[in-house]
Amino acid sequence: MNAPPLQDHPDPTAPLQKDQICQQPLRSAEPSGVPPHSEPEAVTPLKRDEDIPILPGSAALPVNETFSGGSSVDLKNNDHIATAYSGDTYLPNSGSSKEGDIMSDEEALRPDLGSEANFKIEDNKFAFSPGQMSKLLNPKSLSAFYALGGIAGLEKGLRTSLQYGLSSDETVLNGYVSFKEAKATLANVNALKKTPVPTSPLPISRAGTAVSLSRKHPDMPFQDRKRVFKDNHLPARKVYNIFQLMWATYQDQVLILLTVAAIISLAIGLYQTFGTVHTPTNPPVEWIEGVAILAAIVIIVVVGSTNDYQKERQFTKLYKKTHDRTVRVIRSGTSQEISIFGILVGDVVHLEQGDVIPADGIFIDGYNVRCDESSVTGESDLMRKQPAYEVFQAIEGHKNLPTMDPFIISGAKVVDGVGTFLVTATGTSSSQGTILMTLQEQRDITPLQSRLNTLAGHIAKFGAAAALLLFIILFIEFLAKLSHSTNTPTQKGQTFVNIIIITLTVVVIAVPEGLPLAVTLALAFATTRMLKGNNLVRRLKACETMGNATDVCTDKTGTLTQNRMTVVAGTLGTSSRFVDKKAYHSIAPGPNHAMTRAEQATPIGGVDGVTTDEFIGYLSDDVKLLFEQSIVINSTAFEGQADGQEGFIGSKTETALLAFSRDYLGTQSVSAARGNAKIVQLFPFDASRKYMATVVKIENGKYRLYVKGAPEVLLRKCTRILRDPTKEVSDTTITADNIQHLDHVITMYASRSLRTIGLLYRDFEQWSEEDTQAIQYSLDNASPEDPLNNLVFLAVFGIRDPLRNGVREAVQACQNAGVFVRMVTGDNVLTAKVIAEECGILSRGGKVMEGSKFRALSKSEMDRIIPQLQVLARSSPTDKRILVRRLKDLGKIVAVTGDGTNDALALKTADVGFSMGISGTEVAKEASDIILMDDNFSSIVKAIMWGRAINDAVKKFLQFQVTISITTVVLTFVSAVASSKEQSVLTPVQLMWVNLIQDTMAALALATDPPTPSILNRRPEHRSSPLITLTMWKMIIGQATYQLAVTLILYFGGESILSYQSPREHAQLPTLVFNTFVWMQIFNQINNRRLDNKFNIFEGIFSNWFFIAISVIMMGCQVMIVFVGGTAFSARRLNRAQWLYSVVLGALSILVGAVIRLIPDEHFEKRYQRLLSGQAPTALDEEQLFPLPIPLEEIREDEA
Repeated sequence: MNAPPLQDHPDPTAPLQKDQICQQPLRSAEPSGVPPHSEPEAVTPLKRDEDIPILPGSAALPVNETFSGGSSVDLKNNDHIATAYSGDTYLPNSGSSKEGDIMSDEEALRPDLGSEANFKIEDNKFAFSPGQMSKLLNPKSLSAFYALGGIAGLEKGLRTSLQYGLSSDETVLNGYVSFKEAKATLANVNALKKTPVPTSPLPISRAGTAVSLSRKHPDMPFQDRKRVFKDNHLPARKVYNIFQLMWATYQDQVLILLTVAAIISLAIGLYQTFGTVHTPTNPPVEWIEGVAILAAIVIIVVVGSTNDYQKERQFTKLYKKTHDRTVRVIRSGTSQEISIFGILVGDVVHLEQGDVIPADGIFIDGYNVRCDESSVTGESDLMRKQPAYEVFQAIEGHKNLPTMDPFIISGAKVVDGVGTFLVTATGTSSSQGTILMTLQEQRDITPLQSRLNTLAGHIAKFGAAAALLLFIILFIEFLAKLSHSTNTPTQKGQTFVNIIIITLTVVVIAVPEGLPLAVTLALAFATTRMLKGNNLVRRLKACETMGNATDVCTDKTGTLTQNRMTVVAGTLGTSSRFVDKKAYHSIAPGPNHAMTRAEQATPIGGVDGVTTDEFIGYLSDDVKLLFEQSIVINSTAFEGQADGQEGFIGSKTETALLAFSRDYLGTQSVSAARGNAKIVQLFPFDASRKYMATVVKIENGKYRLYVKGAPEVLLRKCTRILRDPTKEVSDTTITADNIQHLDHVITMYASRSLRTIGLLYRDFEQWSEEDTQAIQYSLDNASPEDPLNNLVFLAVFGIRDPLRNGVREAVQACQNAGVFVRMVTGDNVLTAKVIAEECGILSRGGKVMEGSKFRALSKSEMDRIIPQLQVLARSSPTDKRILVRRLKDLGKIVAVTGDGTNDALALKTADVGFSMGISGTEVAKEASDIILMDDNFSSIVKAIMWGRAINDAVKKFLQFQVTISITTVVLTFVSAVASSKEQSVLTPVQLMWVNLIQDTMAALALATDPPTPSILNRRPEHRSSPLITLTMWKMIIGQATYQLAVTLILYFGGESILSYQSPREHAQLPTLVFNTFVWMQIFNQINNRRLDNKFNIFEGIFSNWFFIAISVIMMGCQVMIVFVGGTAFSARRLNRAQWLYSVVLGALSILVGAVIRLIPDEHFEKRYQRLLSGQAPTALDEEQLFPLPIPLEEIREDEA
């Protein structure tokens, strides 16, 4: 069937008239034989209360016309609940704040100038265009929201379902939905509160099929939807092609000046070649030098731009990787995780605390959702979100509107609450799309790059000064000889041009353009390799900073442990225990844990320690139901596909409890259990309060508060305890003996490194707004009216999370490297202490402290405790941030791991922030510098190694570069001044080859050295450590002295020393000097692979094929230059003896390097004290100025 013409649809650019109501039925193109549930009329409207879930199977939030001044979810008429809003937010509006103006705003959907194309889409099978969707948030517009028919109009117009989401089978859509038909759907909203509440959960077997209306094309999912609205990809970051990079490389002023000089030389050479008479001893080759210089410039530009091109490609891949993440959506009625790039307009996306919103949309429903939109809108206030249907009713009911905000903005962060939203704009059409497009062009300059640029400027100034002095001397000599010269004017002009060329060549040699290239290559190489080691680098500066980290503050769960939690033990009330004996007894108490008499007398697995199956069999049905509901209802985890398999998605602790409920309590469907419950309030877990809570209305008309969290904290709030789990639910007063016994159970679990989770509850006759406020804003309230007092203790679980393989070795490697590892965890002191002992973090002399006690210390007390503090238990994100700040104030370079939203401040405060790629929230990832893709502490060790490798690579190249720059400039200067022809022993073309060696090839060879295990056998460098250390200066000056001595002796005394008498031998001498000079650089490159005073310069050389290949290329090119370079390189072929001299004298650089390493640094420091005055502390006195913390000193003493 052909598509209807565009004029059949209302003109999207025309102003919306209020009386535009549906006058035509939906035009269907559905072929015969389509199942009934695929008929167009079956498009799911917004119907009953339960049709709008916030989580699969959770209780719905129906429409309620009564708005309270609270900040959470309130129970109102007819046992229904609605999200209330407070007056603490401000909603900017494109129209007037008057409701009448909103309902009749003719400008609501009018295209902005220049965006008309987005409003006219050919063959648009949806009611709306991308342009109309953009009007919702350009800026936030209630007028546009109303004009589009509210949430019901968006649901129909975008051909989706608020309950079931998009259909996973959708491909090519059949039929059309007009703007008028979607707009008319708003009439159905008025029927919402009149629809009876169903008594059973809604079926989901047919989910999504009603809105797809598509023919199956397996290879083209969501074809029409992607064609009209696009997906959530942003255009790829602009990568310059090779020719653009060549042009950018050539913009160097020195290269341009050298090109001009080479062209002048070429012009004069061509004139001499074709305009003068030549003899057999004077062939016409004057043009070759100019061509050779131009060829050398081309080679430098090509090689440099090729390296830049490869680097750009690597960074582009990393950029794409850093922005890829998974989000949770509902499709075909099932929650599933998909890539952020796969989000489409019409998707229903889950929101929960810590998420970074992936696309623009409209809030469907949820609990207490507040967003931080400061990064997008600049508004510092947290924005509370109201369900879309409430906002629509408020517009029609002329309610208070400035505080109503149903708009979800991409890039904003969910600070609190859970819910769902309908996607209305993706990719470049979203609010953040254009911002990200501009950010793609930004590239950070790392601190190391900045320092190197400064150093390069100093070196360049030194070279320019030397070149200027050389030019002045040679020019004076030229003028002095000019009156006595018998050369022709052309020859005199050529001589002057040669002076200019040799001067500019010295500048080229002196300018260390290879320094920025070296650090860029090292960063590009390291970030690529780090990604293979599960470190995704988001900010380049983190690479180099991590190499010098002195302290690491790490989480426990998922970082030191496997984050595969399983319930292995539990206690219900005081008398009933269960245990997975195989799993439990395989966990020995901590190595330093002394068993108490009570633990020895009543071990788990005794009289009451039955197996889990036996334990569940003893429970009465009422207690079993209470047990199940405490786990299932009071949870934000839900069913879905995890790692391609059906399971639970959410916190690992909560998924472990849900798995226990499924395996032992008979929970068939979490969604169904929540759907049958009447949830009144939900307070998500917060690290600062150590618990989460849910309020439900139970069958007897009362309200029950389920609480789950840290048992040692919540136990103090209990006044009653479950009486007998084998009978009906009843409780009794909790005694001091009960509390002591439960403390003993908690301690016993913790001593076996089990995470302890307590379940508690309390019944209320009524649930009021005051109760909500008390929980939300009075966390430390100890008054009797506090809902969290007088709780009934139900159970405590022991959850096992085994240590990761190799974590103890990784911690030991950090300590050997001088990195102080601290555990900062929310677990109780005993559990944290046991885990820290198992990992090797807690050593003799180390201290363990609770976060609340640490927080109460003064700064001076903190500074006194911190050097021995190794475990901070029961800590909040605030405690972590305080610790990081104090460490930085003490001059430490601090790395921190974090996974929660509240960890963002600590991650930002730290020098290097590590977020968790698996368990981390999107806010934590956005705040971090490096993402641990496997949540493994061992990956931090790899980051330290690669960070040190980057710093070492740059220093290796710097040592090589400075050596060759000093030697080349001095040799060129001395030989040119001493020459009667004002010519250097090294010609401009030869110097260009040397420049290619020292800049590009050496950068490739030395910047790609991977780290060796021995790189962790030294201490981190201090913040103020110089780029060129004392040991490096010793090597630079020693090698430069040797190279200058050899080349100058050969140049000035080679004829007499080697007894050269024939003209041929005299002509070979400059080539011998050049050849020897290059071979010294080749062997010195090998020598520079080591920065310390150790002798094994070949360590790890076979792990770097770049180095081997480039060294072979350099050797091969030098041989070719000497044999076939001829006139272009001013080279003469050498005999065997001369080759032997060159290679042996070059190889002696390695022996000279060994001799230099034997010279004590103290002796060198005394001789060159003036040179090093004002530098940062050297390796000699760092041990005294920056001593290791006492625990690390003891570890080293033990190892010694």
